[in-house]
Amino acid sequence: MIRRLYDWTMSLADHRHALWVLAFISFIESSVFPIPPDVLMIPMILAAPHRAFLIAGVCLVSSVLGGLAGYAIGFFAYEAIGLPILEALGKGEAVAAFNERFNDYGFWAVLIAGLTPFPYKVITIMSGWTAMPLGTFIATSILARGLRFFIVAGLLWKFGEPIRDFIERRLGLMFTLFCVLLVGGFLALRYL
Repeated sequence: MIRRLYDWTMSLADHRHALWVLAFISFIESSVFPIPPDVLMIPMILAAPHRAFLIAGVCLVSSVLGGLAGYAIGFFAYEAIGLPILEALGKGEAVAAFNERFNDYGFWAVLIAGLTPFPYKVITIMSGWTAMPLGTFIATSILARGLRFFIVAGLLWKFGEPIRDFIERRLGLMFTLFCVLLVGGFLALRYL
């Protein structure tokens, strides 16, 4: 099923309304859809490098708005909608334990989920469920998603097709390692 969704998403890159489709996918990916917008964003940028930053901007705005929808699901309808989504993603068991510590590290959770392959929708729903301050959620979402989409757009704009393999296969790992080092550095400063 995931492969069919991926193939369908890739086929949309050539559509004349691709930017609107990208906005829609970026929006729903932040709350319910399993395929990240990168799979549509990358071929769109490769096809029109001069639009790279417009495409990244569409992803950013749509993703943050979708994140607000995920936040609303967690805040207003966690039991009815949010929990079933998290359970379908295999995260239902860890929710209760995670909730107790979430807001203490909420900024970092949103930042890391926004940058890495970790499902951002899990964090958006959790942020609403735990009533993370909305301003913190929005600011961190803009920072994280902006970094993610604009770094990808910048790399594709500058290097084109040769960087595609790196982005599709290794960028999530690089972001994850960066976040681990960043959080580790802050923890080391705090406890040393």
